[in-house]
Amino acid sequence: MALKIENKAKDKADIWIYGDIGESWSGESVTAKEFSEELKNLTGVREITLHINSPGGNVFDGLAIYNSLKKFRARVVTEIDGMALSIASIIALAGDEVRMAGNAVYMIHNPWTMAAGDASEIRKVADQLDLVRGSLAGTYAAKTKDSASLEQISEWMNAETWFNSDEALKAGFVDQITDPIEIAAKYDLSRYHYKNMPVVAEKIALPQDKAVRAMVARMTMKINSRRVSEQA
Repeated sequence: MALKIENKAKDKADIWIYGDIGESWSGESVTAKEFSEELKNLTGVREITLHINSPGGNVFDGLAIYNSLKKFRARVVTEIDGMALSIASIIALAGDEVRMAGNAVYMIHNPWTMAAGDASEIRKVADQLDLVRGSLAGTYAAKTKDSASLEQISEWMNAETWFNSDEALKAGFVDQITDPIEIAAKYDLSRYHYKNMPVVAEKIALPQDKAVRAMVARMTMKINSRRVSEQA
């Protein structure tokens, strides 16, 4: 289950994003197009509870999902159930209120890419990476403006910073810590060799219908002369 939407009450709906953001060859995922189409069907909804348990994925899809939620007529409450990593950490900030389970994990880092070409093409890629990075940093800083500056956000992104719920609250990414959610499955993140992953995240407990099968994605852009594809 990458995307699930329930609209049991006339004016309230629950949305679950559990999986990769954007097209994925390694597991369940939700694209911006799919999300947008489902969101349009929520007529008359005044409040959305957005549940997130995602390792991240495509930057463009993630930003589109974030913007769709910000523009939607309903109040949005985000619940970080397990992990909000990379671009999923941006989607989480679409909530008018952001809540994080006591045993969840939040992570931000810089976009990165694989690219080929001559020196001129590589310089263009670097410029595009800087542009994307600035957009992401600005979104984080808009949320943390009362707790963390843009300069601090930049340092955290450079370092690939992982936050537990207390740290995320102190930094200003979340507004409230909720009770830890009963564990249904475990997903071992240690195999992905993040450069700054804390011990607590090596065997992160994740509440979900099925164990996340998708490889934890890092902010990636695949760029060539005809297409720009970004992931986080």
